[in-house]
Amino acid sequence: MAEGKKSSDKKNITDIKIGLIGGTGLDNPDLLKDYRELELETPFGKTSASLVIGKLGNAEVAVLARHGRKHEIMPTKVPYLANLWALKEIGCTHIIATTACGSLRQELRPGEFVFIDQFIDFTKHRTLTIFEDKVVHTAMAEPFCPRLRAVLAETAKEMDLTHHAKGTMITIEGPRFSTRAESHLFRAWGADTINMSTVPEVIIARELGLCYAAIGMVTDYDSWKEGEAPVTWSMIVKRVEDNAEKIKGLLLKVIPKINYTECSHCK
Repeated sequence: MAEGKKSSDKKNITDIKIGLIGGTGLDNPDLLKDYRELELETPFGKTSASLVIGKLGNAEVAVLARHGRKHEIMPTKVPYLANLWALKEIGCTHIIATTACGSLRQELRPGEFVFIDQFIDFTKHRTLTIFEDKVVHTAMAEPFCPRLRAVLAETAKEMDLTHHAKGTMITIEGPRFSTRAESHLFRAWGADTINMSTVPEVIIARELGLCYAAIGMVTDYDSWKEGEAPVTWSMIVKRVEDNAEKIKGLLLKVIPKINYTECSHCK
């Protein structure tokens, strides 16, 4: 990427309300104008990468590469707590996350978008709460911000992007992909899509009172579908690259529409 200004000081960070957490292939800071980098120490250690602050259209945003700039951090090792804490620390109240995902339904085709409204947690080795020294029972019946998800879906419709306004994401530990038996099991459980990163990211966002929405980009049919090649890493990267401009266009249109007043659902 082009060299940006680096700083470890969060002074002069103003008017940043929206944080973008980039998944596979969608974390390139070059999509921003006049960007600079900000490194923050958090109570939970370092973030996956430095925060990149810059202009997307006319909006000041913060972009964070979930898996590191070179995709060097496996899903289990992503510092989810540090990432979300840092975005809130600089003033973000809303988070839009992008994530590549596999489809567990015939009607969710590769190349389409899903705006997730539910999750199933099938992780095994992750810290699932930001609260270390006390017991906090956080309501999670509706884990994603409905207001933010509605804006995404409405804008995708305006742009004629093939999308699904809701869906259930199952998050597995990774980094391996599912066996065929697991893929069928997840379908039977009611999951529509599958990835390795939504949990605990959405949980931590809710605990911090952040409005969080996820753009799921379908890249494959996981391992369940007869007649389809099982998912591979190269398949995911290719499909994400093919759709990166659509994601950027969606974000450019969505961000100016967001209502940044306090959202009672997410507090």
